[in-house]
Amino acid sequence: MMTIDSLRAFGADVDAGLTRCLNKEDFYLMLVNKAREDQKLTELAQQLGDRNLDAAFETAHALKGMYANLSLTPLTEPVSEMTELLRKRTDTDYSALLHEAQMQFEKLCSL
Repeated sequence: MMTIDSLRAFGADVDAGLTRCLNKEDFYLMLVNKAREDQKLTELAQQLGDRNLDAAFETAHALKGMYANLSLTPLTEPVSEMTELLRKRTDTDYSALLHEAQMQFEKLCSL
């Protein structure tokens, strides 16, 4: 079961996330659970595989906002880096950043 303590151990900046949620733990945990159910990371992987950089940027940007607002730092970092590269339409190999984001997402889901 995911708890505030398990999120801290994961590397989330729980205090910042709680502040955004008016210090309501139940609300914060509910939003993090919704993030765990989100399928946009799978969509991003498909878009990158298809080399659809415009769609990938939109998806990465949405993920960056969600993860940053919840202060899920281990996910925010690789997704933010992808977002900035995609903003410039950089044609590069995104596999390492995508893999890092997927690994962190799996860790979050296992809490």
